[in-house]
Amino acid sequence: MLTSRNSRRIGIYAVTAVAGFALAATGCDSGSGSGSTPKTPTTSSSSSSSSSSSSSTDLSTAKVDKVGTVVTNAKGFVLYRFDKDTAKPPASNCTGDCAALWPPAVATGSSATVQGVDKSLVGTVTRADGTKQLTLAGWPLYTYAKDDRPREAHGQGVGGTWFAATPTGAKAQDGGDSSSSGGGGY
Repeated sequence: MLTSRNSRRIGIYAVTAVAGFALAATGCDSGSGSGSTPKTPTTSSSSSSSSSSSSSTDLSTAKVDKVGTVVTNAKGFVLYRFDKDTAKPPASNCTGDCAALWPPAVATGSSATVQGVDKSLVGTVTRADGTKQLTLAGWPLYTYAKDDRPREAHGQGVGGTWFAATPTGAKAQDGGDSSSSGGGGY
C-alpha cells in the first residue's frame, strides 16, 4: 500500500530522472561548427585474441549501390563516420538529438567479431554517458535512423559531414546526397 510518504518519494525520483534526462539531452552539438572540445577521450583497441563469442557486435563489409564497399553491423546496416568527431585521439561529438538520429554503434562485449575488416583497426571510445562505442581506424561509428533496411545508405554525405565507413575507416566517396539539408548534418 502506498503511503503519502512513499508517493512523495516516488515523485522525487521521477522529477530527478526527468531532470537528469534533460541535462543529458543538452549535450547535443548544435552543428554550429564551433569546434567543441571532444567529450570522450577514453579509448581502447580490441584484442585479437579475445573470443568472438563474447560479443554480439559484429562488423562486416557489404557492397552498397552508389556507395561501394562499406562496413556494416551484425544486422547489415551501414555504419557511418562523422567529420566533426576525431580519430586521434578517438572522440565522439555526436550526443543528444544528434545521437538519436545517428545512434552510436555500441560495443556489447570485450571484442567485436569482424569479417572483411582488419581487426587491428577496430577499437572503442567511451562516450560521455559511459557506453563504449565502436571505432574503426579511430573514427567512432554510427548507424542512421533513416536507413530502414540493411544495405541502405541514406546517410551518405548528409550535411557534408556524414559518410559511410570503408573497411579501412576512410570515408566512402561514391554517390550520396551531399546537398541534403534534412537537419541531420549536426
